[in-house]
Amino acid sequence: MSEVVYEETATMIAAGELQSFVPFGREHCRNHPNAFNLQLRELQPASELWSSDGAAGLVGSLQEVSLQERERECWQLRKGCMGAREEDVEFEEELYTAGTVVVWSQGSRSQASNVYKAFTVDSPVQQALWCNFAVPQSKRDGIVSDVWATKFGLLLERKNTATDSQLSPPGEPLPTVFSMLHPLDEIAPVVCKPAGLFEGSRVQYASDATMKIVFSCCQPSVVVSYDTVQGIHSVWALRKVTPDERSTVLRYTADPIGTPLGLMASGFLTSHLRNISRLDSPGGSGATGLGPGTGPSCAVSTSSPLHYSALHSHQSRIMTSSPGLHSRVHSPSISNMAALSRAHSPGMAAPSFSGASRFNASFHSPSPRGHHHGLLPSPNSTVNETVLVPEMEPIVPDLCMEQLWSETVTAGCQRDMSSQASKVFLTSDLCENRYLCFLVESHQQLRCVKFIESNDTSQLIFASVTTIPAKDAEPLQNIDAMLVLEACGSLVLYTGVTRVSKVFVPGLLSPTFSLTNNLPHLSTPVENVSTPANAGSRHLQRLDEAAMPSPVSELRGPIIKHHEASFLEDYTFQQTTPYIHALRDPVCNRVTLELSSGTMLRISIPEIATSELVRKCLQAIRFILPKEAAMKVLVKWYNIYNAPGGPSAHAEWNLFVTCFMTLMGYNTERLTWTRNLHFEVPLSPVIAAKKARPSDGGSDEDWDYLLGSHYHRQMISQPVCGPVDSSGSNSTLTMDSGGLSSVSSPSSPSLKLDSSAPLFPHIPALFYVLHLLYQELQLDELQRARASSLVCLLQQLARDLQLEEYVDLYWRDYPSLISGFNESCLIDQTLFDQMQHPSFLRTEPPCMLSWLSSCLRGQEIPPFPYLPGICQRTRLLVLSYALYIAGDENATSTDVSKYLAKLSAGQKSCASEPQYRRQSSVKIKFSSESLAEQLVVWLTSEGFTLKDLESVPFGVALPIREAIYRCREQPCSDWSEEVCLLIGRQDLTKQAHKMTLAKSKASVGSGLSLEPPATTEADEEEDGMSDIIQEVTGLIWSQDLRVQEVRRLLQSSRPVRVSVVQLPEVSDHEYIEEKENKLLQLCQRTMALPVGRGLFTLFSYHPVPTEPLPVPKLNLTGRAPPRNTMVDLNSGNIDVPPNMTSWPSFHNGVAAGLKIAPASQVDSAWIAYNKPKSPELANEYAGFLMALGLNGHLTKLATLNIHDYLTKGHEMTSIGLLLGVSSAKLGTMDMSITRLLSIHIPALLPPTSTELDVPHNVQVAAVIGIGLVYQGTGHRHNAEVLLSEIGRPPGPEMEYCTDRESYSLAAGLALGMVCLGHGSNLIGMTDLNVPEQLYQYMVGGHRRAQAGANRERHKSPSYQIKEGDTINVDVTCPGATLALAMIYLKTNNRSIADWLKPPDTWFLLDFIKPEFLLLRTLARCIIMWDEILPNTEWVKSNIPQIMRGTFDPSEDINMETMAQAQDYITAGACLALGLRFAGSANSDAFDCLYEFARTFMKIMSFAGTAAVQMGYYNLQTGLSMILLAMSMVMSGTGNLKVLQLCRFFHKRTGGEMNYGFHMAHHMALGLLFLGGGRYTLSTSNSAIAALLCALYPHFPAHSTDNRYHLQALRHLAVLAAEPRLLVPVDVDSLKPCYALLEVTYKETKWYDETTVELMAPTMLPELHLLKRVKVKGPRYWELSVDLSKETQHLKSILSRDGVLYVKLRAGQLPYKDDPQGWRSLLASTVNHRNSGVRAFKPEAISTFTSEPALVSFAEFFCKTSEGMKHREGSLALFSAMLYECVTQECPEMLPTYIAIEQAVGALRRGDLLQTFPLWQMRLVVDLWDGRVLRGPANRHDALLTSEFLPVMKNMVDVALDGWLKDNSLVLRSYMRGEALPKDAQSILLACFLVYRSIPCLRNTHTQLEALASLPAGCSSLGDLLSRSSQLGVPLRDLLRLVPILLGPTAGQQMLQGFPLQAF
Repeated sequence: MSEVVYEETATMIAAGELQSFVPFGREHCRNHPNAFNLQLRELQPASELWSSDGAAGLVGSLQEVSLQERERECWQLRKGCMGAREEDVEFEEELYTAGTVVVWSQGSRSQASNVYKAFTVDSPVQQALWCNFAVPQSKRDGIVSDVWATKFGLLLERKNTATDSQLSPPGEPLPTVFSMLHPLDEIAPVVCKPAGLFEGSRVQYASDATMKIVFSCCQPSVVVSYDTVQGIHSVWALRKVTPDERSTVLRYTADPIGTPLGLMASGFLTSHLRNISRLDSPGGSGATGLGPGTGPSCAVSTSSPLHYSALHSHQSRIMTSSPGLHSRVHSPSISNMAALSRAHSPGMAAPSFSGASRFNASFHSPSPRGHHHGLLPSPNSTVNETVLVPEMEPIVPDLCMEQLWSETVTAGCQRDMSSQASKVFLTSDLCENRYLCFLVESHQQLRCVKFIESNDTSQLIFASVTTIPAKDAEPLQNIDAMLVLEACGSLVLYTGVTRVSKVFVPGLLSPTFSLTNNLPHLSTPVENVSTPANAGSRHLQRLDEAAMPSPVSELRGPIIKHHEASFLEDYTFQQTTPYIHALRDPVCNRVTLELSSGTMLRISIPEIATSELVRKCLQAIRFILPKEAAMKVLVKWYNIYNAPGGPSAHAEWNLFVTCFMTLMGYNTERLTWTRNLHFEVPLSPVIAAKKARPSDGGSDEDWDYLLGSHYHRQMISQPVCGPVDSSGSNSTLTMDSGGLSSVSSPSSPSLKLDSSAPLFPHIPALFYVLHLLYQELQLDELQRARASSLVCLLQQLARDLQLEEYVDLYWRDYPSLISGFNESCLIDQTLFDQMQHPSFLRTEPPCMLSWLSSCLRGQEIPPFPYLPGICQRTRLLVLSYALYIAGDENATSTDVSKYLAKLSAGQKSCASEPQYRRQSSVKIKFSSESLAEQLVVWLTSEGFTLKDLESVPFGVALPIREAIYRCREQPCSDWSEEVCLLIGRQDLTKQAHKMTLAKSKASVGSGLSLEPPATTEADEEEDGMSDIIQEVTGLIWSQDLRVQEVRRLLQSSRPVRVSVVQLPEVSDHEYIEEKENKLLQLCQRTMALPVGRGLFTLFSYHPVPTEPLPVPKLNLTGRAPPRNTMVDLNSGNIDVPPNMTSWPSFHNGVAAGLKIAPASQVDSAWIAYNKPKSPELANEYAGFLMALGLNGHLTKLATLNIHDYLTKGHEMTSIGLLLGVSSAKLGTMDMSITRLLSIHIPALLPPTSTELDVPHNVQVAAVIGIGLVYQGTGHRHNAEVLLSEIGRPPGPEMEYCTDRESYSLAAGLALGMVCLGHGSNLIGMTDLNVPEQLYQYMVGGHRRAQAGANRERHKSPSYQIKEGDTINVDVTCPGATLALAMIYLKTNNRSIADWLKPPDTWFLLDFIKPEFLLLRTLARCIIMWDEILPNTEWVKSNIPQIMRGTFDPSEDINMETMAQAQDYITAGACLALGLRFAGSANSDAFDCLYEFARTFMKIMSFAGTAAVQMGYYNLQTGLSMILLAMSMVMSGTGNLKVLQLCRFFHKRTGGEMNYGFHMAHHMALGLLFLGGGRYTLSTSNSAIAALLCALYPHFPAHSTDNRYHLQALRHLAVLAAEPRLLVPVDVDSLKPCYALLEVTYKETKWYDETTVELMAPTMLPELHLLKRVKVKGPRYWELSVDLSKETQHLKSILSRDGVLYVKLRAGQLPYKDDPQGWRSLLASTVNHRNSGVRAFKPEAISTFTSEPALVSFAEFFCKTSEGMKHREGSLALFSAMLYECVTQECPEMLPTYIAIEQAVGALRRGDLLQTFPLWQMRLVVDLWDGRVLRGPANRHDALLTSEFLPVMKNMVDVALDGWLKDNSLVLRSYMRGEALPKDAQSILLACFLVYRSIPCLRNTHTQLEALASLPAGCSSLGDLLSRSSQLGVPLRDLLRLVPILLGPTAGQQMLQGFPLQAF
């Protein structure tokens, strides 16, 4: 590249990274298969559409397509935003549309682009954009002209077609702007609120056809529009509509003013007359003269404005009389619609257009909404006619646009209509002013409007307008600048409206004509705020045109012509090389240039600084300087830094220092150290003449850099010759007069500052902010290296400002560095006074570390100054210390100002001294626990993370670590996820995270995503039980295989083994029959299994939405040994009952459906998708539906589908559906479900309704359904109906005659559920006499007269059954008994309970069925709930006295009656016991029940009298009930004894063991392993009700028996199940594990508060009984859940598979690997008497901790290897550190230990180069002293508990004291203020001063004398103490100084009393 010709004044910067740019989407579309096919598909039917002449063939049309596609291609880019990415890779996203394809791609500099999504649609895409509502994109076409993304959603602009105004009703224009807030929402019109001139601002629909939206933006939420008539732009704020605005727009006002006069007053007419005056002639018909908004409107029949007003008044009268339509006529219009278009159809004046005509074809129908008369009603049309217009419902608007600002139109320049902005964007400048810019291409200018947000940020205030000549422009967001393409073709960078420089694009010659330089910078602000106040001034402006400053719009005068001329002159030149013709797609700091040749280039504009340090300094400078000065500095720096061929990264700081010092007036060539700062490039115009010079491949610059480094400078002490100085003001090289001759010696005071430099007056302020920045950098380990660069600059400024203490401070920090500098520049006193000395600059320097140190020592602490927004770390640490160390709870809220002094730019020096508050006087004692918690929570809220903590220096961080350590021991269970992360409790984090997960969406398998193990046999058939979580069951029952055994017992999908021995005399045929009979017996058992299986696999499976639910087959075949021949029931040899399998397959379906967990994702479609094809599976599907209801998924089934299923008339489906829906809506009183159920219950229908033929079982199910839906509501009407239904008499014909028992029972159960637990407080039911009526049903008597609606039904008696007028107790008793039990459940109402006592005479006993005795006993016991006791005495106490005594032989006692009565009463009491202790695993209750079970079995095994008397059936019934009671008590525990009993009964198949008994036994087995051991039973009222329905003690005799109890109700037991299994999961391995729990019960009247220890995974007791659940140590971190506050947290844990995350403590092994705890790390110390450290082998570490950092530390630092032989000591030390960290459970302290060791080691070896590590040691020691001095009690609080710290401290003391002995003179000379010593001494002296925290004593001679007079003045120890506190030196450190200051002898006498060791 040849030398570039620079203009003299303009500066130039180089753009980086040139790449040619092709939209990725274009490439992708080439290979996109679909685009072409779709076009082909469209082309084939009608190729004429595409080809021009219609005759061309397919080929022609295809060429046409590509042309079309080319034209329509468009794309946009944006900055990529990915939440998921941790490393913030900058990448771009592109949205490309062409034809019918939209491609969304993303890619970054480092990665190639890839397609994220591609969409292909059928019709061409008009526009695609990003919009954040719920979905990322949306595309629309059709009548929408433009779509705009906003903060709320999309704005749609309607197309205004030419025909629009004809076809839209001429009265009121339709809205043009619509909003859509969610992709699935309807669109709604937008309301606008103009800043109107006439009658205030009136809210109205945005219906102005002349208003075009040109821009929308989310932050702030604004829209810019352009008025095509007036040619001005307006800015609108977009916000949600307020309710009043909504009502204003929708209000149907009846306008009181009906006269033309009134109208004129309303100001409406005037506005319209104004419009008319624009027409050619007032009298003309005027259709042509209308504004562009109306186009060819209908022929206007008026001839004068007066006529118009007459018409108008007529219209308003009509409106008045028809309030149904809006009267929007009177509102002033922002639109300049020609006035006459308003006056036409009064019918359409209302803007209440409805959804129907929103965007549809009715726009184009000639007469929308059917007017009954022509489009123009005659003026005398009557009111009646108009009212005929059908009224449509208005649409409610969502968003409102409020006008904020409009351009003023400068008079005198005619508006050409094309001045619409082609681009609008927001930009901000380097000083954070914000601008809204719009580019008006026709005028070639960019108008920038400055705006500010008002204090409440809701309002934007627009200030001045500035105009920049520009052909194109784009904003560059992240560098606060914009790129402007000037008319001459050169690129210029602006920040805000300040011109920064030209941009030089390598490879593109910049245009050579220099016309632009002569142009003045035309940036005249123009008066522009259009408010009513100055609106009138428009007309005045014409008059004093001459007086005004030339307004912007005049620019179009000669100047622009000048530009055009230049284009013509250079046209030939421009054609040969491509020039830039437009800019587009800015992302961050990259932008695309479109060249005239059609190619595109992507360039990036460099940032203002890449180095973090420079960026921070610039921030500080910008903060403190006035805006203008700051802007100058920033622009200047930007130009220097980014000059073509600019510096490499490491020269950036040097360049900055030079530039900065030059701007302050320094002559950088004269100062030795700045002269040595090397650059590869002479500085750009600010400092030196500009030479473009080639970069030299990077060979020498590194060497130069080394030569200029601090280190090199320290090595070479002699000064370097000062080369030629170049002055900064002139751009030619000038020789300074003394430049060559005077080689200044370092001390020569000839260096002066140039007081005319721009920053000279601000030096003190700048120095101070940079000093604060330096303090900030010290607090970040990652930035600290940069602080040493900054210190060179600071020390120079401090010397020159004569701030000795600052220099001293820097010397103490970097002794070796600072001693090398000794030049200073003199500033004249007069000049010195010219500087602005801010009040905040004090003589004693603010030092962060000494502030923290004095805070730790409890001294008074002044507020620390900080820069808001820049010194964040300072603020954070100051407040943390104030809160945690100083113990001020309000430090972070109200007392911030006590600890922090906020700096603000421009404080004057008269600011009053802040009052220091004495800390000691208000020492409030807080428990440190709460402070630690407050600190941790506050740090988290400030966004402080563990990563940040790692970068805090170790001494500073120690108190924070300590607080974290304390919180870790006892965390709150309700802390947020971030807090838990900070304190290192991943277990809690995970828990909190899961919490949120459950709340947001039930995640699939949210708990343990444990795959069931692959089954061993490949051909194993699906038995429906493979989803039980093996890992958990394996932990609960680790000793045996009981779960596999249960699976074996409950599987029904494999053939059974039929072993019948063929006796010799049996023929083959008979043998086959025998086998089949045997199989029939076995099938009774197989058919009963699914009921148990459903309970066993409850909620254990998450279905895949794309696959149907696997339902295991119900296999009723057999295999006969030895040949394994098939045995089948269908061979016809024996009689098989019909429909035998219909109910079993229903149960099979329920069992399959119950596997689905409630948290699964199930939707209506999936439920319908599971519907089987074959009709024989319909029963199974019916069961599946019921199961879905029981687990709550049936609510998702669409009502349509429910209706579908019910109309099929399939009995089973109806039963399953009704019960399912009712269970899902338990207790909700849902109306739609009530209707559904009522159809199936004749009693709930009106008496006159037609009789529906509803199957009996469906009626039963519907009645139970009513009970479920109204459970516990006490609903009067339903209770009344159900009460009468219990005793419903049989009707004529066959209705109500069969199976009446089950209906009556169902009505009783339902009644009980409706009034569940209400007892005697049944509100409003006293007249029903519910208890008395039920009692009558129970004991019999005369039937009462039927009351109520159903009287008519029962007039004619039954023809089958003669009941007479007495109640049939056999039918009504069970229902009534259970209804009483449920109504009075747990009420302990003795009077009701006494009704239920068994009779106490033999005579009465004979009248009661033994079964009813069971029910009565059960009912009585659960009413007297609190009296149930878990022992045999209580059970026996239920048997009446007469049966217990000795029998008088004379009495005629029926032994059979007695035996049966005893049997049933015992069974009833046992069942009650089971309900009372359901799910509690109460051992007393279990033992009691087990004893009774044994007794019954003994009786059965005797074939003697007793068994015969009682009857086998009765015994078996009793035994089954006891077995069920036992499994209720032990529910979910899998108790072995119960399992053995179940297995025993499973094997018994013959004889009396019918289907019902098998069902009972397998239900017991299912309850015992409820949900695979994850669920257990609840004892809430609703659970007891469900169990009573499910375990009703009369089981079916065979598989089709529903006479006494509907079989489907057996599954309601599920409603009583609740998850109470707590599974600890190790947070590191995510595997379930054992953990010790401590569970505390609340006290009750039976027992005191007790605490038990349980080994989890375990069932928790019911939560309402508990006070606290706690994970106990020592293996795991403790974690306590307090249930006295709230149980929700624990409930949500349990409902998500009970996963409780626990974290193993370091040094511990899980219980599985080490059951006794003998192998833990601490245990080894107990066995050996020697210390644990010695026994500790680093190799073993990996068994105790999973932290990779610790394991590798042990590997590399604690093992003896060849190279480490000589460092045995270090190895032992490292091992000890590791041991300490692991046993003390603070592995994060390891780096701190190592850092302390390193610091001490460096000090002893004497190779410390800076004193920073000693500062940290100082802080550690201060904290330690503070902790230990509080007393030994507090010792365990501290983190550093071992002997390690005292040892290290001692080493430091020894080293420093040793140095002091030999070098006391050095210290004395320093204290007298003499010159600083040379290197080695200098470093150790600084170390000593820092560590002993001796203040800078150089200027405080008085204090020094005070010290000198110690022996004289200090007669006592007290004196010494008071002196020490004055100086702020700790006493211990002061005592070390005494000997030095006073000479040895005096010191000795003084100190005889003090043994130094004590300190």
